[in-house]
Amino acid sequence: MSARESAANLVQALKELNLKWGEAKAHWHDIKTQQFEREYLEDLPDHVQRTMSVMQEIDVLLKKVKSDCE
Repeated sequence: MSARESAANLVQALKELNLKWGEAKAHWHDIKTQQFEREYLEDLPDHVQRTMSVMQEIDVLLKKVKSDCE
């Protein structure tokens, strides 16, 4: 699996997490809901975006290394 495929999987996992969180949040209405969202979910899209950028850079580097070794 390439770094690019892994990045795509990461984006898909975030989409699925957001869907499941929406379902859970519909039944979970307390202070812990807000705390969980703030501590774990609020910054997650930014982290995923940065991770994807790095994974794309890694993909480019790996392709260059492979090309240089051939």
